[in-house]
Amino acid sequence: MSQTVDTSLSNSHIHRTVLPNGIVVLVAENPAADIVAARVFVRAGSCYENREQSGLAHLVSAVMTKGCDGLSSLEIAEKVESVGASLSADTATDYFLLSLKTVTADFVEILALAGRLLRSPTFPEAQVELERRLVLQAIRSQQEQPFTIAYNQMREVMYQNHPYSMSVLGNETTVSALTRADLEQYHQTHFRPDNVVISIAGRITQTEALALVTKIFGDWQAPPQPLPILDLPEIVVAPQPCLKPIPTQQSIIMLGYMGPSVNSPDYAPLKLLSTYLGNGLSSRLFVELREKRGLAYELSALYSTRLFPASFVVYMGTAPENTSIALQGLRQEVELLCTTEVSESALLAAKNKILGQYALGKQTNGQIAQIYGWYETLGLGIEFDREFQELIAAVNVSDAMTAASRYLQEPYLSLVGQEAAINSYK
Repeated sequence: MSQTVDTSLSNSHIHRTVLPNGIVVLVAENPAADIVAARVFVRAGSCYENREQSGLAHLVSAVMTKGCDGLSSLEIAEKVESVGASLSADTATDYFLLSLKTVTADFVEILALAGRLLRSPTFPEAQVELERRLVLQAIRSQQEQPFTIAYNQMREVMYQNHPYSMSVLGNETTVSALTRADLEQYHQTHFRPDNVVISIAGRITQTEALALVTKIFGDWQAPPQPLPILDLPEIVVAPQPCLKPIPTQQSIIMLGYMGPSVNSPDYAPLKLLSTYLGNGLSSRLFVELREKRGLAYELSALYSTRLFPASFVVYMGTAPENTSIALQGLRQEVELLCTTEVSESALLAAKNKILGQYALGKQTNGQIAQIYGWYETLGLGIEFDREFQELIAAVNVSDAMTAASRYLQEPYLSLVGQEAAINSYK
C-alpha cells in the first residue's frame, strides 16, 4: 500500500509506503545537500510504562545504542564516528525515537547499524548500571531546579494516575528498581515491525530508500500476539493549588489548564492562543507583565501536541515580594481571553509568528524526517503538515474566544518560592 502527497519542500514529494510486515516508510526526496537523515519511531513512549516502572522507556533509549548483537558500545561509537555520522536514541511521552544522519555515501552502513540496534540490542549489564547512575543524577539535579519542581508538581496533580503525570526520566525509587530483564521485556513487547515508522529525508530516491529499508528490515516479522492496547484512566479535572516552599531567589508561578489532544477542533485555537500569550518578546504576557509592569524575570506559555489531553500552561518567574501581585496579573491576562476578543491584528500577528516558526522548523533533512514521522506516529498522517497550517490560518476571533472560554477558566496553581512568598499567597 502506498501513498504520495505534495509537500512544501521545493521540487520534492513525500512518499508513504507500508511494507508487508507493517513498517510504514516515509521518504522525502531533497537533493539540495549531500545528506540523508532518518528518524525511526516506535509507538512506545513513557505512556506505555507501568507506574512502578516509570523511567523504563527512557532507560531503554539510553542503553539501546550501547550494545547490539555482535558489537560493543565502543565498536558502535567507532562505526558512527569514523564516518562523521550521528546516531542517537531518545524517548518521549508518546513515542520512542532512533535518529541518524550521514552523508549520502554512508547512509546504507549507518541505517544497517540502526537496524541492528533496533532489532537486537544486548542491554549490557554494565551499561545498564552506568546509564541508571546518570539518570539518577539527572533526577536529583532536576529536584534543585525551581521551574522543574513547579512543573512536576502541577503535572502530578493535573494528571493523577494517567501516565502523563510521570516524568519521562522516572523517579529515584522506580529507576533504582529497574533491571536488565525489564528492559528486555519492554523491547520484546513494543519493538516490532507493525509498530514502527521509518521517516527518511535527503538525497535519496523513493526507490532507493524502499529497497534499502526492505533489505535491512524486510525479514523482521511481527509476533503473533496483538499490539499492546493502552487502557488509560479518566482524567478528572479538579483544579487546586500546589505550594512548595524552597530557598530560592525568585518565585515560580505556574497556571495549568487541562486542554484537548491534537485531534480536537479546539487544538488550533489553543495553539494560537499560547503563541499570542507567551511566545517571544512581542507576546502579550511579555509586553504587559514584564515591559509595562516590570513583574517578570521570565515568562512563557506552553501547549504541547499530544495524543491525549494536553496541559495549557502559563508561567512566570518573579521577585519574591511581587509573588501575590504577579499571580494576580498572570491570571487576569488568561481570564481576558475568555471575556474580551483578541483583536484581528493581534490574532494575525500570532498566526504569522506560529506559521513562520513552523516553516523555519522544516529547513534541514533531520527536521523534515522528524515532523513527518512524528505526525504519522501520532496517527495524524503526513497530510497534517498541510492541515496544521490551514487550521491555524482558519482560526478567527470567535474561535479563539470560544476555545478560551471552554478550557481556560479555572486553573491549577503551582507555586514554588520562599516561604514568605508562599504565605503571601495564602
